[in-house]
Amino acid sequence: MARKRKEAARARSRAVGAARAGAKNGAGVRLAAPATEAELHALLARRVRAAREQRFMSRKQLAQQSGISLAYLARIENGTGNISLGLLHKLAVALNLPIESFLAPEETHSADFTVIIEFLKRQSPEELARIRRQLFASADGPANGEARRVALVGIRGVGKSTLGPRLAELLGVPFVELNREIEREAGLGVSEIFMLYGQHGYRQLERRCLERVIVQHPRVVLATGGGIVTEPATYELLLNSFFTVWLKAKPQVMFARVLAQHDARIASPRLRSEALENIVRTYEARRHLYELAHASLDTSNKTIDQAVRALLALLPADAPQPRRMRA
Repeated sequence: MARKRKEAARARSRAVGAARAGAKNGAGVRLAAPATEAELHALLARRVRAAREQRFMSRKQLAQQSGISLAYLARIENGTGNISLGLLHKLAVALNLPIESFLAPEETHSADFTVIIEFLKRQSPEELARIRRQLFASADGPANGEARRVALVGIRGVGKSTLGPRLAELLGVPFVELNREIEREAGLGVSEIFMLYGQHGYRQLERRCLERVIVQHPRVVLATGGGIVTEPATYELLLNSFFTVWLKAKPQVMFARVLAQHDARIASPRLRSEALENIVRTYEARRHLYELAHASLDTSNKTIDQAVRALLALLPADAPQPRRMRA
């Protein structure tokens, strides 16, 4: 019995040594050496913070939606919380992420995947955009659909709900606001949806409503929610089915526009300060995602008419032709 245990131990030792030496399994996936506990905590902390900021969630909101105490969530984000599998699952559900995404190794893919990634790293942003458009054009849908459907993406306060109806009117196509479609689907307001069903439930509704818009509207101008870019599968569908325009503005301009809407969430001076900080953090956390849009437009110093004219100029040649604008 003792001899068998020694042989098993030697076999485990050889397996670990092979993995650390870079042995590959049958699928061609490199087996990474195990990380230390401290490294895992630090990795988890980074990924939880990044996912929360991309979704424009405060730590308090994530605590409420996950059922994890605010104090313990702070420890997790500081890399000092010894989180259980159950709590990790709660975080995954609240953020609508696969549980493995929190701790997955950075590189566990095939050799082909790794070589392609290294090739892409050497490309300029312009070349990456060209490659992405070419890949999407080779799939079904975008070549025939993206120019006829226009989607506006961006953080709240950039002008999606203001410019969208004007653009749709000039193009002679329907205007759809995705958040309103989600509210009709659920029979609840957006805030109530988040309160009752959390991030996961809202994102499921968002995906379902986007799919319905694509089926029902071959020509449309769509205003999306700011966080749609944080859901890879939904964002890919949007990019592949619409000509997308990232509307952006300076954080102070976005804040002033939201303030003018008399939003109760920034009614007090303290809340206003937090709101401006959240806008800045969310902008930085999502910027690399918004940059995947087909085009972008800064609305900071433009009137509504100027912004609409600029939007029209960005549309591809095979988009619906605009009607005459008012002088």
